[in-house]
Amino acid sequence: MELPRDSIPVVFLAVSAASLYARAASSRFRPGLPRLAALLPVVAFLAAVPLAFTPSAVMRGVAGFFFAWLGAFKVFLLAVGRGPLDPSLPVLPFLFTAALPIKLRHGGAGRPDAAGPASTSRARALSIVSCSVKVAVIAALLRVYHFKDQLNFYARLALYGIHMYCFADLLLPCIAAAGGVLGMDLEPQFDRPYLASSLRDFWSRRWNLMVPAILRPSVYDPVRARTGRAAGVMAAFLVSGLMHEVLVYYITLRSPTGEMTAFFLLHGASCVAEEWCVRRSVSTGWPTAPRPVATVLVGVFVAGTAFWLFFPPICRDGGEEALLDEWAAVAAFFVGAGQKMFSGLHDV
Repeated sequence: MELPRDSIPVVFLAVSAASLYARAASSRFRPGLPRLAALLPVVAFLAAVPLAFTPSAVMRGVAGFFFAWLGAFKVFLLAVGRGPLDPSLPVLPFLFTAALPIKLRHGGAGRPDAAGPASTSRARALSIVSCSVKVAVIAALLRVYHFKDQLNFYARLALYGIHMYCFADLLLPCIAAAGGVLGMDLEPQFDRPYLASSLRDFWSRRWNLMVPAILRPSVYDPVRARTGRAAGVMAAFLVSGLMHEVLVYYITLRSPTGEMTAFFLLHGASCVAEEWCVRRSVSTGWPTAPRPVATVLVGVFVAGTAFWLFFPPICRDGGEEALLDEWAAVAAFFVGAGQKMFSGLHDV
């Protein structure tokens, strides 16, 4: 299949125009209903943007995450004067923050790196090594997929989970690097989730950190202030589950099944139970599992529940084959681009 490359610049320009309108409207109106009314057309537009990539399930999913979920939530938070967007931000940092799953560090718009040269060089070297490893892993997985019929279903799901993590943790640092070139200091989006020692550690401090950064002010804090911490946790996981149902719709163009919502509600309830157990352990002196054991248990629980509830709505009814065909097209695109680049250098 051919990737819809012609849609990318059109969508980029349209999202940029909508973001500039949101910045101008939020500068004109104070936080509250007038600003919300002015920004609602932007929210509706962002929800429709992923459908511009009709031939590509992967690009619909990425655009759904960038725009229909995080982008729309950022605009809602902007309407009430909260969140990462602020009309006082310079134009370029505002556009980056509105359109991409990033968050500026405090005072990070145009701020030079405060770390020393040696620390910065070491961090860049580690980032290059990490990205190279992930590229190699994805390339190896694409080759393994040719033999998918010989693999157990759950083995394939495990490979898809590794692929999803490598892709996300490759794409988002590339976006952060582009922001760094433009003088912006961005917060990291992943922190070695495979080392999580608890579910709360996994979801709030290690996995896809832009999501909790958005859900905390928009869902968790308001609910917690009214009904308590446990209700705030459950509300945040419920909203995350519902938004994942939306993402599955963008990817598959099929009606939601509720499995994604069940997955996240299960993890929300498990986080609440986990916190209760930790408090009881502290108060009663119960022993706790050693960190390596806890890390293995977290990985088994996340993988097992993902095999059960997360991946099936994406993979069923031909979805698995369609995504694999598209990943092959993505690989062919980058291989072709690399060959053209090297041939151009050779000609020079």
